[in-house]
Amino acid sequence: MADGQISLEHYARMLANPSYITTFVTTLQMSAVVTAFVVLLGFPAAYAISLLPHRLATAALTLVAIPFWTSLLVRTYAWMVLLQRNGLINTWAIELGLVERPMRLANSFLGTSIGMIHIMLPLFIFTLYGTVKAIDRTLLRAAANLGASPIRTFMTVFLPLSLPGVVTGAMLTFIICLGFYVTPQLLGGGNVTTIPMRVQQNILIYSDWGAASALGVVLIVIVALVMLTLRAVVGKRG
Repeated sequence: MADGQISLEHYARMLANPSYITTFVTTLQMSAVVTAFVVLLGFPAAYAISLLPHRLATAALTLVAIPFWTSLLVRTYAWMVLLQRNGLINTWAIELGLVERPMRLANSFLGTSIGMIHIMLPLFIFTLYGTVKAIDRTLLRAAANLGASPIRTFMTVFLPLSLPGVVTGAMLTFIICLGFYVTPQLLGGGNVTTIPMRVQQNILIYSDWGAASALGVVLIVIVALVMLTLRAVVGKRG
């Protein structure tokens, strides 16, 4: 609604205003970067845990779950302390001679991505672990008995069987990242603006419920397109 009438004014403004385009690009880019690193870090972790004996695997999953059980706000503030100019990471980097001056980690795209990766990693590991654990190990032994090397066994047997878990975990991670608010708001320091942050600004600062609602609709459409595209790609590849 605009001026009490049904209108496409808010959607037209999004297309015409460069700041909205920047917000969309930043949100999608950050979600993609976080998802990529979560997959790269989470897959080896889930695979390694699946190879452990039952008791050790339980202990490892408990360690993974500890940050997952911790409040998102607490974890975000912890990263604010670690990433700030005089934080532990910059202090150690300077003492080890890795850098000469403090790096800009807080209030940046990089710092926000690090915080989001830490938050999403346990969810991906738990999602993938169930799939990896259910893979029949006799198939791997059969491939080895037929002369396949460990690398070939992994690439041609284990990896294809684990892909459903990878795809599901990656999709959940990407979609949740699209709706992140607290972490970008705190770790971004005003230098990183995402779609949920623009929704909040339109409501609390400008009292423009129409613009906020339109952004919400666009976010839902983006999520739907991601899911449909992924379903089409996965279905096409069998």
